[in-house]
Amino acid sequence: MMPVLSPQQLREADAWTVANEPVSSAELMERAAGACTRRVMQLMREGGLGEARSFLVVAGMGNNGGDGLVMARLLKGKGIDAEAVLIMSRAEGTPDHALNLARAIAAGIKVVTVRHHEDLPPVGERLIIDALFGIGLNEPLRGLPRQAVEWMNAAGRPIVSIDMPSGLFAVDNGGNDPVGIVKATVTLTLEVPKLSLLLPENADHVGRWEVVPIGLDPDFLGRCDTPYAVVTPEAVRSLIRPRPRFSHKGTHGHALLLGGSTGRIGAMVLATRSALRSGAGLVTAGVPDSGIPIVQQAAPEAMCAAGLGADALSELPDLRPFTAIGVGPGLGTSGPCSAIVRRLLVVAQAPVILDADALNILAAERDLLNGLPRWSVLTPHPKEFERLVGRTFTSGHDRLQTARKAAAEWRSIVVLKGAHTAICLPDGRVRFNATGNPGMAKAGSGDVLTGMLTGLLARCYEPVTAAQLGVYWHGYAGDLAAAAWHEESMKAGDIIQSLPAAFQAIAS
Repeated sequence: MMPVLSPQQLREADAWTVANEPVSSAELMERAAGACTRRVMQLMREGGLGEARSFLVVAGMGNNGGDGLVMARLLKGKGIDAEAVLIMSRAEGTPDHALNLARAIAAGIKVVTVRHHEDLPPVGERLIIDALFGIGLNEPLRGLPRQAVEWMNAAGRPIVSIDMPSGLFAVDNGGNDPVGIVKATVTLTLEVPKLSLLLPENADHVGRWEVVPIGLDPDFLGRCDTPYAVVTPEAVRSLIRPRPRFSHKGTHGHALLLGGSTGRIGAMVLATRSALRSGAGLVTAGVPDSGIPIVQQAAPEAMCAAGLGADALSELPDLRPFTAIGVGPGLGTSGPCSAIVRRLLVVAQAPVILDADALNILAAERDLLNGLPRWSVLTPHPKEFERLVGRTFTSGHDRLQTARKAAAEWRSIVVLKGAHTAICLPDGRVRFNATGNPGMAKAGSGDVLTGMLTGLLARCYEPVTAAQLGVYWHGYAGDLAAAAWHEESMKAGDIIQSLPAAFQAIAS
């Protein structure tokens, strides 16, 4: 896992590294700026920053500005034109900033000192490196720094922000002013992600973010107490269990999926097909009788439970054979469907995954949330989550904290879907996903995830493990689907088609 740390923890990590590596703070700044410079040059070669080949480094007076001044010097040393604009938000910079300002001037870098917004130079066709502010902000920008941000945003040029888009708080931006935040094309964040980079309301400011390692002490980072982490490929790979040579279909569990109604059997087709790809030994689709021929044709490897209702579910099958139960895709919210969910929560002995209309039923009958079987898995998108908790949110940070509290109160896992899906655990921990793309924001993608999670839980993966592995695998398959069919034209079925290749890549 890659920890998501607070500004204070990162300051402590810097200090520990300086004291114990040992390395001077100036050398650490050189290391960080060097790593960012190498990545910027790589992006230039790949065409990720457009056609321009000159840079305007916008530097503040703190250590983030010092990083920018080092980058200007290093870029010039590589034969790339770079000029620095120094935003004088205070009279003097930090010691390391002053050192690198002198080094930049000595290296022949033109430094434009700006004390009033009228002094801001034309950007022209240059690329902007935003090194104005880093992780230390906790108040909205005002005065000259805000004017500098507005000037950068108005230039219409690609912007690479170092560590953070200037003006963005590292944690909660609920009280921030978005007009005073840089709109980065790429954010090169140092060593570890910051929480605000993962939250939806900041997407227009963050752009595409990448972690740039700068060599902070890994043992110290591992000891930092944080509830947040990003799931890494290595962590996911370690979760995968090998299939025993002498196993059989009964060894790998029996998944039950409940849902479907007239005109909405397709949701169950997607969930059933994805459950079959999850590695479960047996999969049964509990659909109304009118949907059985559709499911049997689309997913012949699955069984169907008959006699559960004509055009919508009105009965539960015998649940004893099943090792995990997923409910909700295409279910409907009628009285009989509501009764099924209520009854299921009382009698289920196997892990339960609730999605789609099952969540809508819980939202309409919120008392059911107090009776969820322990370690249930709920997979709401943001609007479904708002209905579940009975309120709307002004910020993603507020929504995330509420989801953490809900997971603890319900003794369940809340998989809050979206970019960087947040897997909220009952103990307060949150695991963010790093796979997936906007092409997955289409009908049926959630049904695919429900089938996958049901199949993994049926195989007796622990719920926390199943959630992390399933969400990562789902997103990775979505990325392969986008590469093959493009984000615009891919569909949910393409995610299922990509599951085998995705799993092979993850496991290897």
